[in-house]
Amino acid sequence: MRTISKAGISFAAAGLLIAGAAGIGTAATAAPSVHLAASSAKIPAPVAAVPEIFGGNTGVALDSNFLAALKSLGLTPSVDGTATLTDGTIKFPITGGSVAYWSPKGDYRPYVQGILEHDGSGLNLTAGSTKVTLANFTVNPGNSKLYGDVLVNGKVAVTQAYLFSLHGGTLKPLQVQGNDAILTGTTVHVSPDAAKLLNSTFKTDAVKAGLLVGTATITAQIAQ
Repeated sequence: MRTISKAGISFAAAGLLIAGAAGIGTAATAAPSVHLAASSAKIPAPVAAVPEIFGGNTGVALDSNFLAALKSLGLTPSVDGTATLTDGTIKFPITGGSVAYWSPKGDYRPYVQGILEHDGSGLNLTAGSTKVTLANFTVNPGNSKLYGDVLVNGKVAVTQAYLFSLHGGTLKPLQVQGNDAILTGTTVHVSPDAAKLLNSTFKTDAVKAGLLVGTATITAQIAQ
């Protein structure tokens, strides 16, 4: 792996975040590692790589229509673990991750690979005596999907289910502030899998795939 400057790290982080918003990969699951075998004849050396993301958070400004939809279903949202909810924005601390970035002009795909982990935090949806917790999120930039564990009344129902899709049509330019790379504008939508699961759990058919949850701002600490 080549040595890169702080500017290169920022560039790689930009690639991670943009790819996570725009959708460029085909992987079906949240890949647990980054493939960096630069010596392989099939895998070229990456343009840049961030072997470790040191912290930060993923914040989602909840859409008013999403909140109205929850209210109409009798669902009350709340935070779980280390997540916070302030002024309509829910934040999930980034607990780890890594990323590698190849030139999009080349043939290697997906040209961004890695993960962003958010262990120990999540979102609760409660109706009566039933509480569904979506937690321990993993963002896979290779396929623009967000995965997470699903718990029903504290018991694990599914691990690392496909919960949300990420769309980058309103993405804003990357900002770098100190050791943080900040990207905002990615919209977060309920996945078909999550819609089916929530409908089944809460005995409804009102949760629709593609429902806009909100707009994300990812603040990734890329250096110490």
